[in-house]
Amino acid sequence: MKYPLILAALLATAASSSALAADPAAAAQKAGCMACHAMDKKLVGPAFKDVAAKYKGQGDAVAKLSDKVRKGGSGVWGPIPMPPNPADKINDGDLKDVVGWILKG
Repeated sequence: MKYPLILAALLATAASSSALAADPAAAAQKAGCMACHAMDKKLVGPAFKDVAAKYKGQGDAVAKLSDKVRKGGSGVWGPIPMPPNPADKINDGDLKDVVGWILKG
């Protein structure tokens, strides 16, 4: 009788700890985004606040920017290209969280 209760408690703990572990700023740092970007000033790439302002109100912004991050590109923010960022550098879930975090400003 005690085992279902213990199992439920363990599952609830695991779910809450994984939710707490999701930190877009840490994921951006780990993936190397912060080597070229900052929150409020242009470095090699645009400031995240400028990205958020450019894509504000666009319903497909998360998908659009996730695709740009994955494939890389140039010409939108200047002549210096952004290299592609494959899934082994940042997984799809973290990428979506990071892009959402950037768009929130």
